[in-house]
Amino acid sequence: MTARAAIEERIKREARRLGFDAVGFAAPDAVPAAGLRLERFLALDRHGDMDWLAAKLDRRRDPRTLWPAVRAIVMLGVNYGPAEDPLAPLARPARGTISVYARNRDYHEVVKKRLKALARWMAAEFAAGVKVFVDTAPVMEKPLAAAAGLGWQGKHTNLVSRDFGSWLFLGAVFTTLALAPDAPHRDRCGACRRCLDICPTDAFPAPYELDARRCISYLTIEHKGHIRRDLRPAMGNRIYGCDDCLAVCPWNKFARRAREAAFHAREELKAPELAHLAGLDDAAFRALFTKSPIKRTGRDRFVRNVLIAIGNSGRTAFLPTVRERLADASPLVRAMAVWALGRLAPSEARRLRSRHLRRESDPAVRAEWATLDAAPARRSEAAQQAP
Repeated sequence: MTARAAIEERIKREARRLGFDAVGFAAPDAVPAAGLRLERFLALDRHGDMDWLAAKLDRRRDPRTLWPAVRAIVMLGVNYGPAEDPLAPLARPARGTISVYARNRDYHEVVKKRLKALARWMAAEFAAGVKVFVDTAPVMEKPLAAAAGLGWQGKHTNLVSRDFGSWLFLGAVFTTLALAPDAPHRDRCGACRRCLDICPTDAFPAPYELDARRCISYLTIEHKGHIRRDLRPAMGNRIYGCDDCLAVCPWNKFARRAREAAFHAREELKAPELAHLAGLDDAAFRALFTKSPIKRTGRDRFVRNVLIAIGNSGRTAFLPTVRERLADASPLVRAMAVWALGRLAPSEARRLRSRHLRRESDPAVRAEWATLDAAPARRSEAAQQAP
């Protein structure tokens, strides 16, 4: 074994000791095609509100513009595979569905702590320069992870692993060490298109392409404004993120439950009650989601999502909750309360319209009153009674 190979083996062994489930090396110039795909994505305005993607495009295209001294990138993955069927809550319209990754601790904190530990060890053992990144800088983590042999980018644009399916959190250590790149995995999606066909909002214009403006994860997490009316019914009870395309990937048959307890779902977030969530004020929201990635969306956007789920539930038992939110301080919340009321009790909504319009100054809320649905979506009696 050469001296460099020995160093590479030691780094991988230490990474696994620190709790990483996957590790590989990539060259800084390994993903030039990813930059071209990102340029096209931005040119088509598929990034929606995510202006930060365009702001540092040059750095995303080439890691060396982020840190000229980098000679190799250590790509790392932590398994967050769920113990339960992540799509099971979709069948419970009175409750919310939260993406698997957000059902407990914010992964940024957990993964970054391990990245720093590995980087400190590399610096001490090999006198190496190091920098760590976990979704906090303009680093194209998924293409680099694919180049490092951790998996491949599937037709849903997310990383797929032969060992962990679609359930890997990614992080990177940039280093001045010269490390031999690992061989990339070949694409193993074949003719399968389950991830494309299951998308509730048709967010994939073509295999390997995403239009974030239609993606429920983007809409419920990143989008700061009002969600398009034509997309709301397809959201169902998804109140934070969407796992549909991840959960149906056939490679998940090799996945296993996360080892890290911080990624095991908190009981109260597996299928939370919508009525309770809609009633959260800012303090209660922050208390419930302390150390959770959900906290960064803020109370108003989150309750917006919850009210859309309530409107999709077909449950008139939610009407008292909806009526309370008609007077909410946030226009974002008020607007979705109007929409939910129009879905659950259209006659009542039309009856209340004139009274609320007289005192409503926000144009978006006024537009919701003016364009009330004629009738709520039809649901089966079984769905209306589901807990």
